[in-house]
Amino acid sequence: MMNNSSASPHYRFGQRVQPGDIAPYVLVPGSKSRVLRLAGLWDSASLVAEYHEFLIYTGTLSGIPVSACSTGIGGTSVAIAVQELVELGAHTLIRVGVTGTLQEKVAVGDLTIASAAVRVDRISEFYVPPDLPALASPEIILALAAACQRQGYSFHVGVTATNGTFYCGEGRPGAKGYSQSFMSTIVDDFTRSGVLDWDTETAVLFSLAGWLGIRSGRINAVLDSPRSSQSDPQAEERAVRAALQAVQILADWDLRKAGAHQDYLLPDTNPESE
Repeated sequence: MMNNSSASPHYRFGQRVQPGDIAPYVLVPGSKSRVLRLAGLWDSASLVAEYHEFLIYTGTLSGIPVSACSTGIGGTSVAIAVQELVELGAHTLIRVGVTGTLQEKVAVGDLTIASAAVRVDRISEFYVPPDLPALASPEIILALAAACQRQGYSFHVGVTATNGTFYCGEGRPGAKGYSQSFMSTIVDDFTRSGVLDWDTETAVLFSLAGWLGIRSGRINAVLDSPRSSQSDPQAEERAVRAALQAVQILADWDLRKAGAHQDYLLPDTNPESE
């Protein structure tokens, strides 16, 4: 039985990417256009490769080596990207996406930071047991929240849900009005459970990152709501800028941890030190 990943046609993105091409900090949006928006805000950016849905740039942001790689829509391509990026040297992956809100408190234009993901994607079950939770890195949650606070963005932290399909999996009719009985309750079930939003990628990212022992996180821009016809074309730009500032925050924390020979930066709980 074949067990050599280098035999895969997707190995190193079709052999187009080599060790040294990928930075430790990688932003993983779904769309290629968002990769270009991210890279356009760096100090320097160079095209590494374009292979199927994967568009990859590497450069620097305030002196920090950073990459961006589009993953396309859905968990299958996310799983390919995560494995290849980690083998090429990535240790921090942040998804920058768009979403629709499920909660009344979340407005169109807000940003959502995922602390965990409900695994209804099915794809992550090929990698880790179905009962294993899909969790974001606490450091990335805090870095994204700090970035939003510094820039004055409205944001929410909570659980997301990752479905295996965009239409029927999120209660939307399929082609020719196709539906199943479960589709009539799925939106209300997740809403009552407190789920902030949903997508088709986050649980796969978190599950694989946990297995591979790296950090992962996700920030989404809320583009629509079942309770509103509003739109906010600047929401995606805010998510992009928050993610980039989070990379800078994480890089600073990483330097401080290395200098102190510590695995974690913890808040000072000693009142006498204030």
